[in-house]
Amino acid sequence: MRKQFKETIIDINDEKIVLILGDVSVYLFDDFKIKNPNKVFNLAIGENSLVSVSAGLSSQGLIPFVHTINPFLSDRSYEQIKLDMLYNDFNGNIVTCGATFDYAYDGASHHCHNDISNLRMLPNIEVLQPGSNKEVDTLVRSQYDNEKTTYYRLSDFPHEINIDVEFGKGVEMINKGSKTTIATSGPIYTNIIVFQDVNGLYEAINEVSEDKVKKFGIRDEFYTKYGDVNDARKYFGLDVESITKTIEDNIK
Repeated sequence: MRKQFKETIIDINDEKIVLILGDVSVYLFDDFKIKNPNKVFNLAIGENSLVSVSAGLSSQGLIPFVHTINPFLSDRSYEQIKLDMLYNDFNGNIVTCGATFDYAYDGASHHCHNDISNLRMLPNIEVLQPGSNKEVDTLVRSQYDNEKTTYYRLSDFPHEINIDVEFGKGVEMINKGSKTTIATSGPIYTNIIVFQDVNGLYEAINEVSEDKVKKFGIRDEFYTKYGDVNDARKYFGLDVESITKTIEDNIK
């Protein structure tokens, strides 16, 4: 997804775009830097400054893209996002990588499954979780200059389903008249069953649905096991076998 993010930014070719990086994807954006030598800044591990500097750039009419590892922005810089960007109603983009357990092997400091539930509660923010490279391209193009602060949650493990997405609308994958609705978002694919690898989707569905909703996936605990993203998903019942069994056990 990061590579697609880079290719989309280059193709948009908007002279107002400025990249603020936090020691992540620095070399990935070499092509952009060659064409725009004064529009790429690596502020290293000063994550709070990434957001504050971006707010200043936005105040001058530029369109900043802040980019680094997920929890270092969504957790550590929550206050700067709230006060520097949202309170001032600035136009800008926050693009993270390392969603949920993408970096499972690095421990709890690199796990992030509360960013959507936390950020979506703030006013004046758009929260997006694309699940594929195509979705990244579509959503960045449509929302990068929307006069709001927009949060993009990128994963290193995209799905490969060819879906046409539109901002603000869900996608109906299969409709065979079943009384059970299965809802998910991002790269993991009336009685509603919600599978989520990040907190926030279940809560969002409950805000608009009066039907019975069951939640599976992330639980109220830290993941303290060793392993990669596949091990973490299996632990929380988000692997293909576990999801299939849950659907079969709950379908009516």
